[in-house]
Amino acid sequence: MERRLPDLDIPENFVTGLVGEDFPESVLGLYRYPCRLKAGIFAFCVEGTMDATINLNRYRIGKNAFITLSPGSVIQFHGSEGRLRVYFVGFSSEFMVNVSLIRSVSDFFPMVIEEPVLSLSEPVADLYTDYYRLLRKSFLLQHTRNPELLKCVLNSFVLGISEMYREYEGSGKTLTRGEELCKKFVQLAMKHYVSERNITFYAEKLRITPQHLSATVKKVTRKNATEIIARIVVMDAKAQLKSTDLTIQEISYSLNFPNVSFFGKYFKRHVGMSPNEYRKS
Repeated sequence: MERRLPDLDIPENFVTGLVGEDFPESVLGLYRYPCRLKAGIFAFCVEGTMDATINLNRYRIGKNAFITLSPGSVIQFHGSEGRLRVYFVGFSSEFMVNVSLIRSVSDFFPMVIEEPVLSLSEPVADLYTDYYRLLRKSFLLQHTRNPELLKCVLNSFVLGISEMYREYEGSGKTLTRGEELCKKFVQLAMKHYVSERNITFYAEKLRITPQHLSATVKKVTRKNATEIIARIVVMDAKAQLKSTDLTIQEISYSLNFPNVSFFGKYFKRHVGMSPNEYRKS
């Protein structure tokens, strides 16, 4: 059976709170190793800074940063500085499927994948601080458990985020053709890395030659396209080694390697130690 990154969902339709008060900062330790979200989480940092990787990109997240973690996002928490206080709202995967979230966010979903962290101006940050406080109080009083009310809460976030990204798109940088191509390549690689590691496959999907894809990725990222695919594969392998009790053979098969020996050599070439050594480290 195919096995990918450990999936994390939330146990009920809706959860909100404040890391630093309702939940200790140690709760972020759940994300110490890479994992893939099934839930959707909207977070807002009001104090302190934290270091995290979202969809292979490293971010230093500080005060007034709004974080959108859509279902399927791969995240890892590395640490924090200062007193960390982060408001968050989470919706379970089942609830979001029921309200057709992806259809609602289709216009700006690619931008969320590319830029999941936005820095808000002070007036907008104050608005979201008040909004999160209201939701938190409402949640504690059991006033946000009605499914129809939850739809309104989710819709308000979707509309607000849509507006933020509309402003961001108008004032932010325009991607070059090469950067746009790289973005599409990484999105495809995140989707197909278990079964496809050949550049030709991705070039055909993008309707360009393998040579063009390789040259463009190298120019934009300073990495080979095969390195980027390998990075995603290794990220998954590391997560399974640390976060599951699957055998190395099972992990090897889940990642579509022909045998354990091949997987071991591949992992050691990219990590510098064997899978077993990494699991024990």
